[in-house]
Amino acid sequence: MHLVCFSHLRWNFVYQRPQHLLSRFTTYYKVIYIEEAVYTDQKDGYIKMQSKEGVMIVIPQLQNSYNGLQNTKERMECILETVFIDESINKYIFWFYTPMALLFTSHFKPRLIIYDCMDELSAFKFAPPELKLLEDDLFEKADIVFTGGYTLFLSKKRKHKNIFCFPSSIEKEHFIKARYPQQEPDDQVHIPHPRLGFYGVLDERFDIDLIKEAALAKPSWQFILIGPVVKIDPASLPVTDNIHYMGSKKYDELPAYLNSWDIALIPFALNESTRYISPTKTPEYLAAGVPVISTAINDVVNPYGEKKLVHIIQSSSDLVEAATAELNIKDKTNWLKQVDQFLNGNSWNNTWHEIHESINKTLREKDLTTTKRKIYV
Repeated sequence: MHLVCFSHLRWNFVYQRPQHLLSRFTTYYKVIYIEEAVYTDQKDGYIKMQSKEGVMIVIPQLQNSYNGLQNTKERMECILETVFIDESINKYIFWFYTPMALLFTSHFKPRLIIYDCMDELSAFKFAPPELKLLEDDLFEKADIVFTGGYTLFLSKKRKHKNIFCFPSSIEKEHFIKARYPQQEPDDQVHIPHPRLGFYGVLDERFDIDLIKEAALAKPSWQFILIGPVVKIDPASLPVTDNIHYMGSKKYDELPAYLNSWDIALIPFALNESTRYISPTKTPEYLAAGVPVISTAINDVVNPYGEKKLVHIIQSSSDLVEAATAELNIKDKTNWLKQVDQFLNGNSWNNTWHEIHESINKTLREKDLTTTKRKIYV
């Protein structure tokens, strides 16, 4: 059977929840990952590529000066139908990360519809105005729903009877490498200590002022920021001698950077776009054995802050105070022991296994219901 996923995220952009989960499904399904369309001078169609994990990535292409069908919905339907014919897709499950894909998938008949709600997308910058209505429609059509965090689960749980909270997990064996000697990356080797680092997307969720104020308050501290700049003007980012913009890095490269950080940061602004997020980097930083300072994101405060595994701050002065205290702690043995106890059992393998079981259970129940209907009709 095919597992066809519709996502607003590019597979090769940032390695996160979709990649971790869908890669593991390749053992049981032929997984096809359909990205948002790109506009080109080529005729309507699509390009495909194979990820190293065995996922087929499909990128629809829409011609800028199209002389046939003017309706983007119809054009996307045609492209998708072509993909289904080319790949001999007959029995299939739909997996949605974006409700926007409902605009061109309503005439298909999947065996199951899954909605993995990893963010409150309607709160993000440049979110389409129709997104909320389409998400309501997706809740109606979905057979099973997952959420990527507990705060998000609380806000969505009344919208579906078959909804489960599966916070993003970690690959401990990957990030624990950072606890052991690593070859220093060339672009970081010259940066002095102490180093306070962040990796992730630099977008409207990132608290620019927090970093700027802390960097100015502590000019001898080095702030290392790894990740692409998206949806904000790069010129708005602060420029000081102790703030280092490193650009995007591959998932495999992260432990080498983390290895020599003194502190890891989660410097998100507190606004509508961050109200429901559950940063995957929290357990990743901890698995790497790096002390963490975070703003008061709900899903970081509970449980990480409440268990004293992460410093929770409200301002740049709080950040300076927490970092100063942390830098003076020489023996982190007890803290690491608590971290490891808390992270025990937390893994993408376990999360995927529970999600897979939930899907199989829902499939069996749906098939049984369909059989009963056939008998009594």
